Formats: sequence, C-alpha cells, structure tokens
Amino acid sequence: MQDGVIEVAVKLDMSLGESPVWSVARQTLYWTDINNGYVYAWRPQQGGTPMRTELGEKVGCVALDEAGLVAAAASGILRLPENGEPERLADNPEWVKERRQAGQGNRFNDGRCDAAGRLWVGTIDADESSPSAALYCLDKGELSRRLKGLGISNGLAFSPDRRWLYHTDSLSRRILRYPFDVESGTLGEGKTWVDLERLGLPGVPDGAAVDSEGCYWSALYDGGRIVRFSPEGELVAQHEVPCPHPTMVAFGGADLCTLYITTATQHLDAEGKARWPQAGSLLQMKTGVMGLAEPGFAA
Repeated sequence: MQDGVIEVAVKLDMSLGESPVWSVARQTLYWTDINNGYVYAWRPQQGGTPMRTELGEKVGCVALDEAGLVAAAASGILRLPENGEPERLADNPEWVKERRQAGQGNRFNDGRCDAAGRLWVGTIDADESSPSAALYCLDKGELSRRLKGLGISNGLAFSPDRRWLYHTDSLSRRILRYPFDVESGTLGEGKTWVDLERLGLPGVPDGAAVDSEGCYWSALYDGGRIVRFSPEGELVAQHEVPCPHPTMVAFGGADLCTLYITTATQHLDAEGKARWPQAGSLLQMKTGVMGLAEPGFAA
C-alpha cells in the first residue's frame, strides 16, 4: 500500500457506512451500516469477508468495550458482548417510546469514548433540517445532555493531550473546539475552529479522527474528500475519495498508520452508483503518521 493512495479495503454496498473504530487488543476494525442496522467486524491480516451482526434497528455508532462493543442504536445504547445477549444501558430520550415500532424521533448518530471511558454520543434531527438534536454523555450509568440545538451531531474527537473536544453540527459546516476537563468530563465554551465556507471546501464535516501529532482528519460528506487540519485549525492536506460521500475515518492496522474510510450510497441513484462503483465500500489509505489507540467504555 502506497502512502496517500486510497484503495478499496473491503468491497461492500453499504447504504450508510459509519463509525469505524480499531481495537488494538483484537487487531480488529469495527464499523456500522446505519440504515441497515449492521455492525461489521473485520481483521485485515486475515482478509476475506467481514463478520456482520444485524441489530434490527438503525445503529449510529459503536465504541469498544472490554466484553465486546457498545452500540448507540436508534432507540438506545446497548452493550454487545462477544458472547451473550445485548444489554440496554440507556434509552434515547429523543426517541418516542410509544412509537418505537414506527421508528419515530431523532436517532443516535456519531459518538466515541473519552480517555476516562465516558461514552459521548449525539443525535440527528429526523428531517436533518431543524435544531432538535443534542450531544449526550453516558457516565456511570447516567445519560446527560451536554449540548443542545443541533441539527446533525458529528465529528466528535479528542486532542491527544485531552485538553480539547472537537465537535460539529454538520449543517453549520463549521467545526468547533471546546475546552475539555477529562477528570470531570466538563466542557468550556465552544468556539469556531474550522469554517468550511471560509476555506472554500465542499460538502459538510462528517466523522473524524485525531492523529498522534494532534491533527484532525475529517470526512467531507458530499465533498468527496478527506481533509487534515493542524492543531491550529489550518488546512494542511486533502485527499480526494473515489466517491462523493465519505462518512468517517479511523486509524488502524498493526502500526496505526492505515486510515480506514467508510462511505455511503444512500444519496446515489443507479447512474451515480455506476459512476462511482467504490461507493458503499470500506476504503483505506496509508498515511505515514500514526493514529491514536481508541479508548474503551468504562461501565
């Protein structure tokens, strides 16, 4: 694999691939197909077809857990042990319980764990247009709202020194940076850190990851590219993706230098799928810079 060259890692036809997360201990990459309710597990060194688990409802993101995974599904947060039945950890307060079978409300979307093992996870407005979504934190069994008035909660990541939390409301096309206290889990006042409009970048900021140098990598949905920003918010690199809808990135591989990229087909018609045959697949790129080991969930 050549540095900076994006290629297909696993050929798939995902509707909305998302939330790649690498387990150093298991040498396994996990990710979701939100719309189909799938959770994938794949070991690159073994190759072949990834294992797939179907949850029966949309699943926004997954995080590592000592016994397996934690998944933020549409209706709530679940622990998914490798052996055993799923365990519900928290309900989604924006999902209408009386209409759960009809799939009403704002589902969970992007999320990840901080270094103390808290799970941060946001929601997405059902129509992707109104500021009805929020960002939550699951800590010691309690789910609390930390930010409100969002359209699409996305781009969650933490700086290597644990001083900053990065987050975006994708509809705003801005990435904000919040002072963060990892000991207490409190946030300071967020300020615009990157403005796609000012930089003339296309698309909206979707899922993200931070590397060992403190640079923030963002997938630009409908922008057909992955961008890298310095800790000061300067655009330092961009890589075109062979499809218009990259969704999120994660560092993995034995050396944590492989960038895995999930993609989507959900907004492509038959002509678009023919034009971009790699859409819906898991992509990969050697970066020449190490990522960070992903922390797990602490019950």
